[in-house]
Amino acid sequence: MLTGDGSAPSLIELVAESSHCMRHRGPDDALTWNDQDLVLGFNRLSIIDIEHSPQPLVWGPPEQPERYALAFNGEIYNYLELRKELQEEFGAEFHTEGDGEPIVVGFHHWGPEVVRKLRGMFAFAIWDTVDKKLFLARDPFGIKPLYLATGPGGTAFGSEKKSLLQLLDSLKLDHTLDPRAIEHYTVLQYVPEPESLHANIRRLESGTYATLSAGGEPATTRYFKPRFSIRPFQRDGDQARYDEIAEVLRDSVAKHMRADVTVGSFLSGGIDSTAIAALAIQHNPDLITFTTGFERDGYSEIDVAAESAEAIGARHIVKVVSPEEYISAIPKIIWYLDDPVADPALVPLYFVAAEARKHVKVVLSGEGADELFGGYTIYKEPLSLKSFDKLGPRLRRAAGKLSERIPEGTRGKSLLHRGSQTLEERYYGNARSFDDERLRRVLRDYRPEWTHTDVTAPIYADSEGMDPVARMQHLDLFSWLRGDILVKADKMTMANSLELRVPFLDKEVFAVAEGLPFDEKIAHGTTKYALRKALEQIVPGHVLHRKKLGFPVPLRHWLAGPEMYDWARQVIVDSDTDHIFDKQFVLQMLDEHRAGTVDNSRRIWTVLCFMIWYGIFVDGSIDPQIEEHQYPVRL
Repeated sequence: MLTGDGSAPSLIELVAESSHCMRHRGPDDALTWNDQDLVLGFNRLSIIDIEHSPQPLVWGPPEQPERYALAFNGEIYNYLELRKELQEEFGAEFHTEGDGEPIVVGFHHWGPEVVRKLRGMFAFAIWDTVDKKLFLARDPFGIKPLYLATGPGGTAFGSEKKSLLQLLDSLKLDHTLDPRAIEHYTVLQYVPEPESLHANIRRLESGTYATLSAGGEPATTRYFKPRFSIRPFQRDGDQARYDEIAEVLRDSVAKHMRADVTVGSFLSGGIDSTAIAALAIQHNPDLITFTTGFERDGYSEIDVAAESAEAIGARHIVKVVSPEEYISAIPKIIWYLDDPVADPALVPLYFVAAEARKHVKVVLSGEGADELFGGYTIYKEPLSLKSFDKLGPRLRRAAGKLSERIPEGTRGKSLLHRGSQTLEERYYGNARSFDDERLRRVLRDYRPEWTHTDVTAPIYADSEGMDPVARMQHLDLFSWLRGDILVKADKMTMANSLELRVPFLDKEVFAVAEGLPFDEKIAHGTTKYALRKALEQIVPGHVLHRKKLGFPVPLRHWLAGPEMYDWARQVIVDSDTDHIFDKQFVLQMLDEHRAGTVDNSRRIWTVLCFMIWYGIFVDGSIDPQIEEHQYPVRL
């Protein structure tokens, strides 16, 4: 926490207390550092240079040996190369073998440009005790979170919002909720960056750094803006392109395996996690893989994952989640999330992370492959709607009007409706819970000007000129990926003191993926065509062209049946959110769902997650029952 008025020493205990609620992110060590203007608290999960590299890390040149203080969450995978470069170019001296020290040494010599040299996942703060300036930065894709709150009492920052909630009074800020963020969440199932559900707490966006002086406002700079472009590759021929993809993935996985502890891998039945595990086992022949699923048929990839593990020679561990376990874990999971994310796959991810933490301290996973290589089925939609491109605006509107008169459930109604819309109108990203009509009915304070276009319009404007698939990928990079996928990946693994690494979300991998032409993504009736071709000699054949499932959840069946219906109804009735939601409409949706007339599962789940969040963080009516983590330093 930065005060700027000399009062920082008086806040040491408060910062230590607020930092303690993030102890799950680093149970190995907990330290604070301060001068007159700043207090840093840190919880360490020891991965590299286990015995040394404590944080906050203090470093400086020989003439000012304590000039900088660093607090750093994440991993820098090219830290060895950076150390060598800094030694050769500047004669830099290092006092640890860790990956954090090259950040602060690089900052001393390169200034803010150090972020462009980092290959990894990170959120960090560097305090310059001489210039009295704070530098904050977040990795290019937003793998690691960074929350900010600035008020009359100073600036607080941290990896989780719950730690900042304890500091708002000292900042002279209130706990007001943000109604615009609530509406965005209700539509999208997640809170989009830079918002949070608390009006006075925001997030530093992915690929951005900020600088501020004591008493000042943060000045932000975007240093990384991923853009998909169509350009010829330097090598000729498709096979050369596939070889390039395979080679950059091999290199990324090799870098992501750097650790002084055992690294495992998540493994579903799909191509992405299988590719990562197959490459990882080349560096660790004793690789352990982990998967999860449910007892209900059609909602488990356990058998396929086990077959993949056997094919690559990995030891495999499975966690089966029951409906009772699922329900009991939800309050705890939402506490770890800070803001609700209505993605049912959060829960099995939490359980498989808990299982993995019994065996390893780090896991690899396949997040990001779909966004970079064109993996979502919805990306094929521009092909199915191509004939509508020939219609002018008037005929498109007419087609839309016609679709409204066609009865629900009639074949072709959805196609006609979506074809009448522009890409910007129809594609919100990979999640949309409520259409405008239902949103108007469910929210007490509905504002049509606060809808999804707040989020999507500027992203679409930035993607002008790209092909339709690239525009959808671009939107997902700045919305779904960092709002849902990476939030659940970080929060559910860190809840179990487990570090998750994502080799696909590497800037060198993106440099290859960004230039793929349209037909290398969704060619031949499939998705991720180029990636599949690149992995033909790496992944087992039974997963190479398999339909994507991920960790599917039987939520639709559970909410309509004895597993969840009564529980869901009780959550709605008990929730003190009548001023936010029309609870009678929510109960109506639940009963419609049980009757089987409408699949309302996503909409109901979105509201349920918010209600539980409200009970935990606002009115205190729900106890998430968080236990202290007692993990050993080493595994």
